[in-house]
Amino acid sequence: MLGDNAFPTLADASRQLEAGQATSAGLTEMLLERIAVYDGRVNSYLLVTADAARAEAAEADVQIKAGRRRGPLHGVPVAYKDIYETAGVRTTGHSRSLEGNVPTQDAATVAKMKAAGAVCLGKLATHEFAFGGPSFDLPWPPARNPWDTERFTGGSSSGTAAAITAGLALGGFGSDTGGSIRLPAAFSGLVGIKPTYGLISRRGVMPLSYSLDHAGPMAWTTEDCALLLEVMAGHDPLDPGSADVPVKPYASLLERDIKGLRIGVLRHFWEEAEATPETVAALEAALDVYRGLGAEIVEVTLSPLRDYCACCSVILMSEAIAVHEGVLRDRPESLGMILRQRLRLASLLSAADYVQALRRRRELVAESAAAFESVDLMFTATTPAPAPRLDDMGMMYTFAKPLLTMPFNVTGAPAIATRAGVAASGLPLSFQLVGRPFEDDLVLAAAHAYEQATDWAAARPQLEPMANVA
Repeated sequence: MLGDNAFPTLADASRQLEAGQATSAGLTEMLLERIAVYDGRVNSYLLVTADAARAEAAEADVQIKAGRRRGPLHGVPVAYKDIYETAGVRTTGHSRSLEGNVPTQDAATVAKMKAAGAVCLGKLATHEFAFGGPSFDLPWPPARNPWDTERFTGGSSSGTAAAITAGLALGGFGSDTGGSIRLPAAFSGLVGIKPTYGLISRRGVMPLSYSLDHAGPMAWTTEDCALLLEVMAGHDPLDPGSADVPVKPYASLLERDIKGLRIGVLRHFWEEAEATPETVAALEAALDVYRGLGAEIVEVTLSPLRDYCACCSVILMSEAIAVHEGVLRDRPESLGMILRQRLRLASLLSAADYVQALRRRRELVAESAAAFESVDLMFTATTPAPAPRLDDMGMMYTFAKPLLTMPFNVTGAPAIATRAGVAASGLPLSFQLVGRPFEDDLVLAAAHAYEQATDWAAARPQLEPMANVA
């Protein structure tokens, strides 16, 4: 068995490459070996681009050795959720309807990663078109949780979460329309940030909901996410939703004294979501850590969680059916059952429903902005409980209880999910920090301060190798 802690974080790998203590070829080969040995347990990859990764790593080593290092991600192996277009590499959206799709251009963020010298290991599992899953009637199986392979990874960035948690990539891309970065981060025990709406271009990322979709990074630590965000962020005039704001040096802004920071606690959100007692205990312990770091903890009350979730759900489904109406009408058999059912449900919404949701959204955004006049950050749970069993996740699970992540897709505010501890079952727990628009640096710094004050990131799941792999 390969050592379960024999691999570095993304930031550690970057430092080792810079110091000449590691090579990109060595890191890439180690990860490819782990993929061969372990990915059959977690199904995180839809496609492994081993030969291309080796070639990219060899070229990175030549350039780094010659003094032409492009930056912190040069030679670092990562992977992309399979809704990010990759030129010459199959991109399916985890859907039979695009089983043979090979784009001719890279997504804007993939192109940025190539320019930064990152190595691409392959394409990662998702829920079908980031909406329908976990599905068992598609050409590829759903990803499984490395902490317990009978458990759900969260969705829709399921493969990204599974790959990073299992040590099969050092970082990766996700997308978040109602929680699809933060939910997998929570259930899989890693860090994921939904940046401010418009901070990262979505050009070349398969859309689900134009006004709610966010692209963002997922990784083992906050520092890793900050390094990825620095490359991913930036104005793109070809994305109508892109914001023309400066990119901050997020990684170098992490070491910030958070003494005096006012953190508003959205306790009523996790109470409405019926958080389990051990989740509540973990959240209270996290707040105690922040008190110990000198932050001021205050209570904040917004509209009910269900208001935010209803607003988000109506907008999401209305825009999703606008995106996928053609394939649902002309080739429904090419879609998985769960996606078909959700899109058919979405088709029952009226234009009036959509307009009323947009009007309510304006009210909720204004309410959130007013609350931020008295606090610097908001704090709440990411999920009310640890990861459920994979076979319990039916078509309606996203509607069974309000999702704690949806409010911040409605507002577009930056929100990070990070570890809050471990349940008695050994499964991860998680909380969210939310900031004002374009204060992603403060969100990252506060998450990093907590991470440095705790040791939750030290534990990795133990996976058994596949029996037929040496």
